[in-house]
Amino acid sequence: MKFCFGDIVVVEEFLIGVVVKCWRDEQSGTNNYDVYVRSYNEIQNYHENKIERYMVRHKELNAEELLYQQQALK
Repeated sequence: MKFCFGDIVVVEEFLIGVVVKCWRDEQSGTNNYDVYVRSYNEIQNYHENKIERYMVRHKELNAEELLYQQQALK
């Protein structure tokens, strides 16, 4: 698994969340994560390929922070 409980992540390109549950779906061979998304104030489920590691510290990423996030992952 790429992420674990408590990791701060970026979902849907610019929203910040925290991993609250992770598991592997053996039938599909994918890793799944329940993420508390602050902007929605609820838990959403995401596949591992839909999550990025969080590199900056705000509720949502602005355009400059999105650029930094993309560069940091390369």
